[in-house]
Amino acid sequence: MEIFLNLLREVDAEALFKFESENRWFFEKMVPSRGDDYYTFKAFIRRHQELLKEQEKGLSYFYLITNDAGEIVGRVNLVDIDKKDNIADIGFRVGATYVGQGIGNQALKLLLKANLSMRQIRGKTMTVNHASQKVLERNGFKKIGMGEEEFEMNGEMMTLVHYLWENEKTPL
Repeated sequence: MEIFLNLLREVDAEALFKFESENRWFFEKMVPSRGDDYYTFKAFIRRHQELLKEQEKGLSYFYLITNDAGEIVGRVNLVDIDKKDNIADIGFRVGATYVGQGIGNQALKLLLKANLSMRQIRGKTMTVNHASQKVLERNGFKKIGMGEEEFEMNGEMMTLVHYLWENEKTPL
């Protein structure tokens, strides 16, 4: 399947709300819940507007991963951008229907090949999220450590696994 990365736009709100709502059960197996309020359309629209403002200021970039039919199959986000040091954090998610098709890997590869001025990108996953760990590692992220805090999620004790990608094309 061919995929595309598209910066988040105002017109994406309804389709993104549908994607997030339909995949909530799946995402919450691997990441903490965003809370019930996030899944009410009114609250979602408010949050969508906040993300667009953040993106406009260059503080974060929110990409929708779409297939050739224009359907949202996932997301990849660069957040907490430090413009001075060109460092950002990455997060991504692929919808339940599309898992196992290499979409996360392709999307991250596309993002890293883009004209990125980031010198470093930090990633983190839950210890149970082996698929995301593989995606990060396949794209040149190095495991740099484990989180110090252990917490319970879905009845299981876990911690965070931390990763770092360094851009060989951008000087320090």
